[in-house]
Amino acid sequence: MCTVTFTPRKRGYALAMNRDEQQSRVTGLPPSKQVIHGRAVLAPTEPGGGTWIALNDGGVTFALINWYSITARVKGEAISRGQVVIGTSAANTPDDAELALHELRLPKMNPFRLIGIFPNAQEIIQWQWDLRKLVRTKHHWQAQQWISSGFDEPTAQLTRGQAFREALKHKSAGSLNWLRCLHRSHSPEPGPFSTCMHRDDAVTVSYTEVSVASEIGKMRYHGGALCCHGNAHLQSLLLTSQ
Repeated sequence: MCTVTFTPRKRGYALAMNRDEQQSRVTGLPPSKQVIHGRAVLAPTEPGGGTWIALNDGGVTFALINWYSITARVKGEAISRGQVVIGTSAANTPDDAELALHELRLPKMNPFRLIGIFPNAQEIIQWQWDLRKLVRTKHHWQAQQWISSGFDEPTAQLTRGQAFREALKHKSAGSLNWLRCLHRSHSPEPGPFSTCMHRDDAVTVSYTEVSVASEIGKMRYHGGALCCHGNAHLQSLLLTSQ
């Protein structure tokens, strides 16, 4: 259960992600810098490893959401989908990312959607894995959103999508404050379908924001829902041309 929002900016882009999980799930760790295949990468992490979002020093962001509309599941013990972003995080092009995906044990991973943002070519690529095939789709370099929900995905997509379309009408659309307002939104009411999600058994457990300009990439992380008080952790990367 997650909401990912992308918006282009004058010399880069911004992306925000609400991560929704069961309240019983172990809390994630704030972003830290690591080196993966020779590239500097910023990513929050699960205590046991893996992540749901990463930014590398090429300005590329990867974000993963579960694909609940596909009901097929791995038989036997599945590999955590948190390894998908780790495995692709050093890629600087869609082709490199796809090669990295094929090196993973995909048949042991449950369905997912991986979003890759490639600013140098102004490309947005989505990979969809349904346990049978990996499908690659290119999206336009424009404001857009991806939504998942294990509660009722079609209704969540409809409700949050409406809130997103209404937000795009605002004069501040595309700014970081606009992204934060959208991702703390309880429209039409706090519940399983609002962007800032609240259920008895599950909630928005974190907000991660990526902003990329010509030379600097930043990741801002808020543990817990944005509607609640909490500390923001900010990390920066000096971007390279390689």
